[in-house]
Amino acid sequence: MVTATPAESTGTEADDGGGILGQLQYWLAVVFIIGWTGVVCGGLGVQFITWDYPCPLCMIQRYFMFLAAIGGVYIVRKGMTGSIAPRDYAVGWGLAIVGCFGGGFAAWRQTMLHILPGDPGYGGAVLGLHLYVWALILFVAAITTIGVVLVFSYPTAHTKIPDTPHHLIGKLAIGFCALIIVVNLVAVFFLEGFHWVLPDDPACYRLLHDLGILDGGCVLPKDH
Repeated sequence: MVTATPAESTGTEADDGGGILGQLQYWLAVVFIIGWTGVVCGGLGVQFITWDYPCPLCMIQRYFMFLAAIGGVYIVRKGMTGSIAPRDYAVGWGLAIVGCFGGGFAAWRQTMLHILPGDPGYGGAVLGLHLYVWALILFVAAITTIGVVLVFSYPTAHTKIPDTPHHLIGKLAIGFCALIIVVNLVAVFFLEGFHWVLPDDPACYRLLHDLGILDGGCVLPKDH
């Protein structure tokens, strides 16, 4: 007869198996949520303050940033149940990798569209680089970070996550992400208005144009 070991029979003795490294991985997930949401906030700030309207590729990059953040949300939510299993890290970081890869491709595509000498690029520059170039750098750096973290995901899993301050900060990070997702959706609605397609080079908030609040300044696609 096979007798279960104490850890197998209760499932609690392994909760502290990850130790400090396990908690650090939890905090990295929190950083992913706040970091990527903060990057989107930066884009929204440029949009609202400098009237630099995002193009479709810009919006696609934002969506993938949110997907990367949601990967962190999955891990943090699992941590709030008391313990994070290896498969939880696999799912969470897997979502983040998909988000970073998709966003990185969109950022690379936009960079290539403006790679020729003399091309001024799309939108303004921050510290000498356009936002989509910064996005490409961040996506590549994030994928590299996740790759390193996944090497240690199994030995650092089964970590018991304390209630405070871990859960409180995790909830605030998730709430922050949810709020900015809503803000971005509203911004997209104002940009597209009652149309299916966002122009390649938006010139205004088309919803205001459609409602007659603002006239002129909008260049609509030919099929509209």
